[in-house]
Order: sequence, then C-alpha cells, then structure tokens
Amino acid sequence: MVTALFPGSFDPPTNGHLDLITRAAKIFDRVVVAVGFNDAKQGWMPVAQRVELLEQVVAQDPLLVNVTVGEFQGLTTDFAREVGAHVLVKGARSTSDWEWEYTQATVNSRLSDLDTLILPTNPQWATLSSSIVRELANYGADLEGLVPEPVLRAISKRP
Repeated sequence: MVTALFPGSFDPPTNGHLDLITRAAKIFDRVVVAVGFNDAKQGWMPVAQRVELLEQVVAQDPLLVNVTVGEFQGLTTDFAREVGAHVLVKGARSTSDWEWEYTQATVNSRLSDLDTLILPTNPQWATLSSSIVRELANYGADLEGLVPEPVLRAISKRP
C-alpha cells in the first residue's frame, strides 16, 4: 500500500488544490493532505478551520475515500515519516513553481528516502492560487467556481 503526503498551507483551499488531491487519490492507495503551519506566521484562516474545511470537502466526494487530512508543524519529511508516507505530492502551475518544488524535492530527498511527484496543474487552475483568492475575497469578489462550496460558505461568513 503506497501512501502519499500532499503538504501545503491551503490558506484557503482552492479548486486547484482539490484537483490535485483528486488526481493523487487516483494514483496512490492512500493520500494524506497535510496542512502545515508556522507559529511565527499568522494565516488568513486559522489552521483548524483549514483542516475542517478540507475534511468537509473530502467527505462529500465518494472518489476521495482514501484521503485523510491532518496538520503538522516542522519539517515535512518528519511528518511524512510519522504518517508512513512513501512519496510527497506537489503541484506546479508554472516554471517558477516547478523550480521551487524541484529544489524542495532535492532537499527533502537529502533528509529522507522520500521521492516527490510534481504534478503539473490542470490548465483550468493554472492562474489560481490561495493568495489570489484571499485578494479577491478581501474586495468582496465572487469566488464561485474558484473554491469548494464549504470554503465558499466559510469565506462568505468572514467579517
């Protein structure tokens, strides 16, 4: 049984993230979506809320029965070891994302025996990022089609 770890900040989760989760769930026996956090940085959404939203999104999709959600602090490789992951999954929207993820994959392989699978983003989501969603939300823009429904509801309740 091959377990993949899909780490990220997911602040907030987007349909681009959901697409990568769904694709990884088709490839691997088990996928752990891991919301990473740093106590020194304040997120746009609290970590617990991001985890809860991702759990809701995963629970409503019967294709994602092999996906669980967790949170971690510290090195991704340490958490991967903790959950028994064999591979890391990352997404890349552009060549600059690819270069960054390649660099991270190289560092992570030095720290552990984990391989990294870098999935190219579906062209539909190539320009979508959490930072764009945050910016649009801060100006009250319509986020329909950019984020999963539970995330849309949560953002609409923000002050």
